[in-house]
Amino acid sequence: MNTTAERNEYYERLKPHSLAPLWEILAKLLSTKPVTKSKPHLWRYDETRPLLIESGNLITAEEAERRVLVLENPGLAGEGSTTETLYAGLQMILPGEVAEAHRHTASAFRFVIEGDQAYTAVDGEKAYMSAGDLVLTPNWAWHDHGHEGSQPMIWLDGLDIPLVRYFGTVFTEHYSEKMYPANRPAGSSYGTFGHNLRPVHDDEHRPYSPIFHYPYTESRKALEAMAGSTDISPRRGWAMQFIDPTTGGPIMPTLDAYLSLFPSGFKGEYRQTTEAQIFSCAEGSGRTIIKQDDGEELIYEWKTNDQFVIPIWYPHRHESKEESVLFSFTDGGIQKLLGLYREIN
Repeated sequence: MNTTAERNEYYERLKPHSLAPLWEILAKLLSTKPVTKSKPHLWRYDETRPLLIESGNLITAEEAERRVLVLENPGLAGEGSTTETLYAGLQMILPGEVAEAHRHTASAFRFVIEGDQAYTAVDGEKAYMSAGDLVLTPNWAWHDHGHEGSQPMIWLDGLDIPLVRYFGTVFTEHYSEKMYPANRPAGSSYGTFGHNLRPVHDDEHRPYSPIFHYPYTESRKALEAMAGSTDISPRRGWAMQFIDPTTGGPIMPTLDAYLSLFPSGFKGEYRQTTEAQIFSCAEGSGRTIIKQDDGEELIYEWKTNDQFVIPIWYPHRHESKEESVLFSFTDGGIQKLLGLYREIN
């Protein structure tokens, strides 16, 4: 049997040939359970909002292209990522500003935190946004933003940038003008596809939802209807998935989004899943308890407009102090498509 010194000398001779001994790294490559550098973290809106507002005096929307503070995971410092596959950031647009039109291979959405009379235009269709609305900008769709109101507009950006970057397929293109030409009335996509009906001539096989704008007023009604007619899940509350109405699947292949309603005093059971999850509190207050590898518990007290992240495979449960709604987005859809998803109840 070779000695350690002999093995090390052998390994050194492998390096110039760009070779590595699998037996030395096999346990790392094929671990017995998921391994992540991401850490749970809570961003309190009372702390992040003043810093975002301050950025409005430091850089214009034109200079920044997108004025965003990235919710950077403390375990991924310097990578501009919230988990290994997901990106989240808080974006602000001020009255009178325009965020110029561009498109990219990363899929994206925005979940509105505060403000009104600002819009996102997607391939020429404007969506005027209010708190709680979900607006999609799918892969390679032209989009720009504008603000016709009088107060700052702030939303949560969600993208699959880390995943696309891993594949090495990041492409971005800027439109020749500030704004992409309007070509259909505001609200057309929801009006056409948002009522359990589909145009008979629609035979397009798109990989994303044809609805760009999911108004919170309608989503909230759906949650209330579910709460009045079904039993509550002990782990997820009354939870609903935003879907592509033409397929019944996720809104986009790499981004899955949900709303969960919790009654006052809800005390949930633990859930453990391979999906990375980023949450934003749309209404109410409560707390989330997260078990760490050492058995210790993290307790995150959250309230309206706070954001927090639960990385892959962390057991966690939710409790509500009052009736509350949590928005969340995950990479669970692409995991299920690839046969990688796992959940322990």
